Formats: sequence, C-alpha cells, structure tokens
Amino acid sequence: MKQLRVPKQLLLSVQKPAQYIGNEINAVQKDYDQIDIRFALCFPDLYEIGMSHLGLSILYNQLNRRDDVYCERVFSPMKDMEEILIHENIDLFTLESQKPVNKSDFLGFTVQYEMSYTNILNILKLSKLALRASDRTASDPIVCAGGPCVYNPEPIAPFIDFFYIGEGEASLGEVMDLYKKLKKTVNRSELKDVFLEELLNIEGIYIPKYYDITYNEDGTINSMTPNHPNAKASILKRIVVNLDEMAYADKPIVPYLQPVHDRIVLELFRGCSRGCRFCQAGFIYRPVREKSLETLKDQAKHLSNQTGHDEISLISLSSSDYSNLSPLCDYLIDDITTEHKVNLSLPSLRIDSFSLDLMNKVQDVRKSSLTFAPEAGSQRMRDVINKGIQEEDILKGSKAAFQGGWNRVKLYFMLGLPGENYEDIQAISDLADSIVGEFFSIPKPERPKGSVQLVVSTSFFVPKPFTPFQWVGQDTYEVFMEKQKFLNSKINKKRIKYNSHDAKTSMLEGVLARGDRRVADVLEYVFNAGSTFDAWSEHFIFENWERAFKNLNIDPGFYASRQRSFDEVLPWDFIDIGVKKTFLQKEYLNSMEEIVTPNCMENCMACGATCFKGGICYEDKN
Repeated sequence: MKQLRVPKQLLLSVQKPAQYIGNEINAVQKDYDQIDIRFALCFPDLYEIGMSHLGLSILYNQLNRRDDVYCERVFSPMKDMEEILIHENIDLFTLESQKPVNKSDFLGFTVQYEMSYTNILNILKLSKLALRASDRTASDPIVCAGGPCVYNPEPIAPFIDFFYIGEGEASLGEVMDLYKKLKKTVNRSELKDVFLEELLNIEGIYIPKYYDITYNEDGTINSMTPNHPNAKASILKRIVVNLDEMAYADKPIVPYLQPVHDRIVLELFRGCSRGCRFCQAGFIYRPVREKSLETLKDQAKHLSNQTGHDEISLISLSSSDYSNLSPLCDYLIDDITTEHKVNLSLPSLRIDSFSLDLMNKVQDVRKSSLTFAPEAGSQRMRDVINKGIQEEDILKGSKAAFQGGWNRVKLYFMLGLPGENYEDIQAISDLADSIVGEFFSIPKPERPKGSVQLVVSTSFFVPKPFTPFQWVGQDTYEVFMEKQKFLNSKINKKRIKYNSHDAKTSMLEGVLARGDRRVADVLEYVFNAGSTFDAWSEHFIFENWERAFKNLNIDPGFYASRQRSFDEVLPWDFIDIGVKKTFLQKEYLNSMEEIVTPNCMENCMACGATCFKGGICYEDKN
C-alpha cells in the first residue's frame, strides 16, 4: 500500500476523503521511479465531476498504454482539503502515486468550460508553481492544455506553456516521443526551452510565447505575429479520422464516490451535421466520424464486463443521427441490458427523429424523464439559429412520448439569441402550454399514470468562437434579467416548473469565451482576491470580477456585448478548424435573413471540413 500524502487523521476530517486516495478498480499502478515521463492529467474541478468526463478517461488510458509514460489524475480539492494542504504545507499531489504534482514532467489540463479558469490557477498555486509560464523555472513541469475552450486559448495563454488544438488521441503520442528523445540528450536546465522549440514542428501545437500581439487604438487586435521562424501563422487542429482504430477507455476507472454521471459511456461518433448556429461543438468537431456497429457492440460488451455500472449511455452531439442506431439499440437491449442487468440511456435525442418504436423498447428497461432542446420558442427564432425543427414535429414528438408511457419531459431553451424579441420569448411559454395540451388530448385511459410533469429551463446565449454568431454582441446583464422576468411572468406555474440560469456567470462566460490575452490580468486579479469554483453558485463571488474590471480599467462589454465586424482580427483567427471563416460569415448572414441551411449529410454546404480527408462528408464524395 502506497504512503498517502495526507495523514489518515486529517483525511478523516474532510468531506468525501475517498476522492484523495486513488487505488480504485482499474486505476493504473506503475513503478514511479522507473518511468521516463510522468504526466499529471488534471480536470480542474471536483473528482465527482472529472470522473464523469469521457475525454479524461480516454487520454488516461491512451497514455498509460505506453510503458514509458505514467499518467496520473489530478482534480481540484474541495475547500476543506485545500485548507489542510495550505496549513500543513503539503504540495498538491496526484492520486495514483500520491507524489507532488510539481515533480511531474507535464501538468496537462483538460479545459471544458470557461468558468473553471480560476481553478487552473489554483491548481498551479497549490502545486507550488508560479502562475505565469514566464515565471516558472526549468525544473518545473511543462504546463499544457487542451479541450474545447482552448480553441480560443488567449485568456489563459500567459499561464500555459503550450496548447494542444484538437483531439489528443491524434498526436499526443508524438509529443511524448519528442520529449522522451530530448530528455535523454538535453541538459535538464535547457530541456524545456529546447522541447518547446522542437514542438513547433508538430502540427496542432500553439506556444504563446512565440507570438507577439499588437493592438489598435480602439482596443481591437491589429496583428498576431510569430516571433520564431518555426512558429506557424496558422495552426490546424488535429483529429482522429478513423474512430474504429482509435484506442478507447477499455478499462474505465470505477470510482469510490458516485460521480455526476455514474454509467458506462459509448461514444457513437464525433462531430455533428446539424449546423445549429449557436453551437461551438457542432463546428469545432467537424467532420462527422462514426464508429462502426461492430466496434460499438464489442466495446459495449467489454465495458459491461469491466465495470459494475447499472446503466449504459449512448453519447454524441446528436445521438439519434447515428446511422446504425436502431440495430445498435436492438443489440444493447436484447443482449447487454438483459445479460448484465443494466439500463439503456439515450440522451441527445432530437424530438423530430425520435422513434416511437425505440422509445417503447427502452421503456421496457426503464422509464425516466425525456429531455428535448427546442432552444427557441418561435419558429422564426428556430430558423434564425438553424435548429431545423418545426413546431409540428415538437408537438407530435411530445405526444408520441406521452403515448409511449412518459409523463416527465424537460425542455431547454435559450434567452438572448440574436434577433430575439419579446414575442419570441412569449412563444416559449406558448409552446410549453401546447405540449401540456398534447398530454391532455390523449384519452385518460391511454395516458401515463399521474399528471404531466413539464420542466422548462432557460440558459442565456453566449456567443462562442468558431460559430456563425462569433461576431454577435451578447445581451447585457440588465437585458438578460428583463427577459427572464418577462418569461417567468408568462409561465403557467400550475402545470409547468420553470428553472433559469444565472445571468452573471453567463455574462462572464461571454467575456472569457471571446477574450484576448489581456483578460489574463482579470483572471489573475480575481484569483488573488479569492475566487475559485466560479461555476459553483455557492462559491461564485461576482464582486471580485467587478473590482477586477474596474481596477484594471477593462470593460467587460468590450468582449461580451460588442458587435464585431467581419474584418476585425479575432483572438482565435490563427487557429484553423477546417471550417472556413467565409462559411461562418455566410451562415451569419443567413441567420439574419432567417434562412435555414440543410443538414450537411443531406446536402453538402462546402464548409471546408473535407480538408481532413475523412468522415462521412468526405467518404460520400469519394
């Protein structure tokens, strides 16, 4: 049994101590002193959140397949454990070996949401590392980051040595190979600098220190120029073309504590063909690449044998678009769920393509609430955002769900979408009322037991990089609150429950999502003022952010609520996701005209993603 970093008596004084000890089923154990590369893989949030993340599990398994790499997990400690670490002068440690993070060769962050940025700084501080890359020494770990948020890496660029743009499975092995080679031949005092220089030769890598930024008098970016001869002016994301050949998390760790999503996860495909104009994932993960039916069958059977989970979940951006969904579900229901006594979960389903037959098959295993995301209440707004769904489809789908035995339905909408007016907001309430009406239109003997339970949830629209709405000005906090209050007054509380998201965090997310390198000063200020876990309402301190903007003379509206022009240099313009900027501009203009763009699997719109020479859109053309 390895020596725990925190003494037992102190561990017993904190909440959920099991999250700090490692040794779970399928956790990897290696001889720490006999490994060439020690990689601390960090999800900058609580254990129960990070252990639900498929990407973390995939990278953990991929890196640990190598005999020369020891990939260990790191999560943000809860506040009570953080106090112990500081008071007892204990460096933050990895779970597997319980060794200090600062003894690793790499500290790699997977960055899934902007409001975790202050947690990244806290991880660095608790690891006794300088916050800024320029202040760290040659003996410190090389700090890297990947994930969806790094498609605009600039707000956290000063804190990171290099960013990996794209899917880690594609070429993270190349990065490890390079480091291993140099570690054998280069003096430790020079290793980091030599490695970063050599890293410029690997596609998909962005190293902030090799780029200089100049600004115009109005605060917009004038230029972003490489200051090293090997630094690329444009950085192309890396993707896995053939998902069947990709290593997957074949031995997922079974956590001691119940994570947020406690289940087997089957990833059907990557990418999305729908083209919803607000959805960053739908563009940055193009092209669509499916796993074969046989691969998914094999993975489902293997994962069921490797874990004791009682649920298997199919995930992708729009799971009902998987071309072999029906035969896959038949197999899972007839073979896996019966043999292993697990339930089948089908998230990410579109109400217009939801099969009543499939619903009935799944309900034989377990009935639960169904979740749909119309996103907008009016047809006009659904056309603006290219949702590709008609009200008739929503009502027919809802009625089919009720007839199939469900009486609990959750609906997700956004407030503050581009071009939205109060009639569009009223339409959210009207649509919810119509769905309730569909329930009561079913003869009572044929309805599900009990009354209809309808939950309407709204979040606030945040413009994201690499979407057609990346140029749009976000609503201000005051406008958000007016719209929320208006909708709340229209919802029929007797029949419908209404939940709403916090507008302040949405505004800050808007700042961080489209911020430039100067926003790093704001992050450092609020962190030094005591802010961490900003995504958690009980820990969020908005006043720290207000003081930071004021004292640093930075206008949050410049980043969040300002409309951009097409000719403005955007902080993320140097990243190439394959999808052309001209295509995004055309889609933005189409949104203003309420023109719907077809599903790209039905009619290729030449977005540019065929440059990767893979995926469904490429295969259909060749």
